Amino acid sequence: MNIIYEYSHLGGIEIMKVRYPDLWEEVRTAIQRVEPGKPKVSNEKTMKGRLLVSPTDMNRQFKAIFTDLGYAELRDTFSIKLDNSDYQINGCYKQVDFTKDKVLIEVQFGKYPFMFYDLAKFQYFFNENKADVGIEIVPCHLLHKMMSTGVSYGEQLINDIERLKRHFPAVPVAVLLINQ
Repeated sequence: MNIIYEYSHLGGIEIMKVRYPDLWEEVRTAIQRVEPGKPKVSNEKTMKGRLLVSPTDMNRQFKAIFTDLGYAELRDTFSIKLDNSDYQINGCYKQVDFTKDKVLIEVQFGKYPFMFYDLAKFQYFFNENKADVGIEIVPCHLLHKMMSTGVSYGEQLINDIERLKRHFPAVPVAVLLINQ
């Protein structure tokens, strides 16, 4: 895969280049090592019989590559109990795909709300002082068109971040749009 566009929110890319240059290069190299994914034949009504790029296969590749590079999942578990309530929910958690040295990475080939929720998770771990910067790796619109319906694209995420005018997320983030 190739990075076709880089977006820096609150200096995310600059922080990576200055404070984490080795990790920045690792991430960029990891993305280049991912193959577009085994084509899968679509059964969807609107794309019946078309060969599509497999997000599952690409996720598997990202996981193997980042794990080999020493990245690990970051997970905080907690319970939820609202004021004036006797009911408690146990086993709740916030989780990020990969982390190393306070750099968080999410690879997202899902629906748009999951891209936006990744930013909320970056914010959570930043507030907990477990992160300095987040990296969101997402398909560009052209790659999105070669995938199953429902997969979102990074241009929409960047547009929304810009419309929020620095109010959310209040954490530095690098958004990397990828394509074949």
